[in-house]
Amino acid sequence: MRILLFTGKGGVGKTTLAAATAARLAASGRKALVVSTDPAHSLADAFGVTLGTEPSEVDTALYAAHVDARALVDRSWPRLRAQLRGVFAGAGIADLDAEELTVLPGVDELLALSEVARLAEVGPWEVVVVDCGPTAETLRLLALPEAIAGYLDRSFRGVVPGLRSAAESVRALAEHLAGLRAVLTDPETTSVRLVLTPERLVVAETRRTLAALALRGVHVDALIANRLVPKSRLWQGSAAKWLRTRRSEQDAVLSELDASTPLSLHVVEHRAAEPIGTAPLLDLADELYPGIDPLDGLRRPGVPLLSVDADGEDYLLTVSLPLPEGGDLDLVRIEDDLAVTVDGVRRLVALPLMLRRYTVIDAEADGAGLVLRFALGREERP
Repeated sequence: MRILLFTGKGGVGKTTLAAATAARLAASGRKALVVSTDPAHSLADAFGVTLGTEPSEVDTALYAAHVDARALVDRSWPRLRAQLRGVFAGAGIADLDAEELTVLPGVDELLALSEVARLAEVGPWEVVVVDCGPTAETLRLLALPEAIAGYLDRSFRGVVPGLRSAAESVRALAEHLAGLRAVLTDPETTSVRLVLTPERLVVAETRRTLAALALRGVHVDALIANRLVPKSRLWQGSAAKWLRTRRSEQDAVLSELDASTPLSLHVVEHRAAEPIGTAPLLDLADELYPGIDPLDGLRRPGVPLLSVDADGEDYLLTVSLPLPEGGDLDLVRIEDDLAVTVDGVRRLVALPLMLRRYTVIDAEADGAGLVLRFALGREERP
């Protein structure tokens, strides 16, 4: 089972490219499910069909569905919330405090993510393609399993002991969250494809997204630049000059992006007619994946977030983190953890055991990410 997550800034065409990828996989003989967690629900428009919350066959071996997060909340959350209020009441917590503690942040996104996992398990799919919401929503979605697990741990600490049924409920939810986290961070199972348009503002957001995903341990296997102005030497007149100038600007932006990341960059030219339906989507997929297997042709080996190399008596710790140009970076050592913050996204990274007696004496950024020098018995540089 493989899971491909398509995301990007709103309006860059991620839904169309996700649908085209799923159509190409199904045409090659793989059973594919494409599911949308985007509240805009434009996946049905891409195929030109009506979709529901359960998978329906769009074409041979191709299935599609929408996830209705609000309906999931309305159906599932009241029952769980009532159980949690009962847990707190049994522990002697006042009704008002119990009500506040059961306001679980991000519950709709969490249920949407859980529903994707459920759909992936119940069918005969070889690959599940997920049309995610815009980048900010996707980052929040992918951070939820870890964040909510921490919330539950803080909220229930000192409350659950002695309440067997409550303990079992919390333990089951914690195991579920751990399972979601394991699936999201397994590069052999899950990878993200970031869709962008060749504009500097969009590329800047893409760089920030790459850093945020790396901090969360989520694997990105490719960048896809959509809606490039087509190239043609036959164009004439002032409009042709404008088109050539615009394409030249786009190429320059993509060249800078390509030079700043080891990820493969794939391009799709703008089409005069919007690709709607399986046949036009397959035509689009031929451009996106020319002679390439869309499942494995774009893959690159997963790079560990941390790697250690000896350098004389010192050690070099590389944090494989694509740094956005001009981004706000902060590094703080907290006992045996390294707190890495990039543009407001923070992660505590446990230091390898061999480095815990050592001191950070220097840090610099290079093409591989952050490189920290650790030494024994030397003062940390300011």
